[in-house]
Amino acid sequence: MTIQDLFDAGSHFGHPSRRWNPKMTKYIFTKRNGSHIIDLSKTLVKLEEALSFIEDVISNGGKCLFVGTKKHAQSIIKSSAERSDSYYINQRWLGGLMTNFKTIEKRLERLVELEESFAKGLVISQTKRESQKLDAERGRLNKFFSGIKEMSELPSVLFVVDIHRENIAVAEAKKLGIPVVGMVDTNSNPEEIEYPIPSNDDGLRSIQIITDLVTDSIISGQEISRKRQEDQLAEEAELERQEQEARNKAQAEASKRQTKKAEEKVEEKAPKAEEKVEEKAPKAEEKVEEKAPKAEEKVEEKAPKAEEKVEEKAPKAEEKAKSKTKTSKKAKTDSSTKEEDSEK
Repeated sequence: MTIQDLFDAGSHFGHPSRRWNPKMTKYIFTKRNGSHIIDLSKTLVKLEEALSFIEDVISNGGKCLFVGTKKHAQSIIKSSAERSDSYYINQRWLGGLMTNFKTIEKRLERLVELEESFAKGLVISQTKRESQKLDAERGRLNKFFSGIKEMSELPSVLFVVDIHRENIAVAEAKKLGIPVVGMVDTNSNPEEIEYPIPSNDDGLRSIQIITDLVTDSIISGQEISRKRQEDQLAEEAELERQEQEARNKAQAEASKRQTKKAEEKVEEKAPKAEEKVEEKAPKAEEKVEEKAPKAEEKVEEKAPKAEEKVEEKAPKAEEKAKSKTKTSKKAKTDSSTKEEDSEK
């Protein structure tokens, strides 16, 4: 943006000198044909300050509310806000829109509810009179709130075309501590807002060029915000990857240390086990050698006794055998005698 661009857009034309505000003196270059001429070199400086501020606010996640209710600013305000995904008021500013936002929020919810009902065809089931009544209500709400129906909280910054005309909006923002960037003509008080842009706020081309620059700054801030979020996500992902890598490495090292300790313990125990085996082996052999003669002695002691028992039992066994033989023969003789008697 150059001074020539602003000059070509007619941004230097002020109001008739009889309607001027003395606090604009430092921004006035001269008076010509009964009207003040704005110093565009100072306009350019203040414009750059304002654009930088807006970009910074939006880059940190803020939202901008465009305000311009004069007839030739309405379409510019609406298209610029829609292009930059911002909020806008281009009809009458309703008092308390920001200072009494809780009440306004209920009307916004009602507007959204009606929009959804009409979109889904739920209103068709109503009578013709009821449908017309609901449609009229939707129209009234849309007229004043269509540009802020998605606004769930107060904006971070206001951009105002003609702060003299939109004095109620400026006063509410000031009360709530919301910074204002605005086009300030020679009939306005630049001290009312934080970022005044001395310029013609009545000319269509002047409004268009300033508003376009503000819109571009908002879009630039949004891109910075998105890029910052992407970088943050990438940084978090990289940090998580590094932490996971460190955890894996620590686990691997811990596992390696445990394995090494286990191997060292095995190596320490092996010689001791061998020593114990070597120590126990001679003792075991000695015990075996000690037990062997005793076992032989016991066997030798038991052997004569066993033979004596056998010799003692042998005559008795022979006598029992002879006795059984005699009994058997006698039984057979008796049986034969009985058979002979029966034949007779």
